[in-house]
Amino acid sequence: MDNAEIGWIAAIIIGGLAGWIASSFMKSDTGLFMNILLGIIGAAIASFLFGLLGVSFGGWLGYLVAGIVGACILIGGARAVRS
Repeated sequence: MDNAEIGWIAAIIIGGLAGWIASSFMKSDTGLFMNILLGIIGAAIASFLFGLLGVSFGGWLGYLVAGIVGACILIGGARAVRS
């Protein structure tokens, strides 16, 4: 996400939206702060994993997609650890 040209405030807003979409998709009950963290950290993880596969996203939409995918990965991983 280095070249995404996303500011901190936009990253928080898009991260919150991505986390909310992922928590709705995964039927997880997380709050606003956790949604923001899931979206931002998820975007970083997903962009790294997609980079390994040779896929890159750019801009706000790419950050949102990467955030949703990454947040779903994080929610699934947390469920696997808790089980």
